Amino acid sequence: MRNLKHQVLCLFLQAIVVMISTPSGHCRTLIPNNEKLIEKTCKKTPNYNVCLESLKASPESSSADVTGLAEIMVKVIKAKASDGLKRIHELQRVEAGTKQKRALSSCADKYKAILIADVPQATEALQKGDPKFAEDGVNDAANEATYCENEFSSGKSPLTKQNNDMHDVSAVTAAIVRLLL
Repeated sequence: MRNLKHQVLCLFLQAIVVMISTPSGHCRTLIPNNEKLIEKTCKKTPNYNVCLESLKASPESSSADVTGLAEIMVKVIKAKASDGLKRIHELQRVEAGTKQKRALSSCADKYKAILIADVPQATEALQKGDPKFAEDGVNDAANEATYCENEFSSGKSPLTKQNNDMHDVSAVTAAIVRLLL
């Protein structure tokens, strides 16, 4: 009986050590008050589901204020732009038609502009407390995606998913940034 108590005590102490030593970054739960902030913020955007999925996927959102949530969404724009550019490069290797190649080249320029100009503009503006300038940057990203989609004749864009994703994420980000005005 004494041996059993000793084993239970040892297991209990090991469990405590494991819980204490596990970094908090490994936890995917949100602080209840911040979860409310995320939901409240996302309800004020044009696409609640995109907003919620994007923010909850980021561990940083558990401690972010509205500016922090906007910064997270700008990072999502950057990731979507990188994915879009990667897809464009894949398509450029296999597409044979001249019109298609021109459209893809134009789209590559637009997605590069998002990465080189729009994302840094929005990030810097948020860090400096200038939400209007940040809003301009994320709206430009949405416009670039729309312009890319329109490059393809007769609505046969091989980038519709990427362009729609970019547009949706940018619109959500712009709505969050507007909350800071």
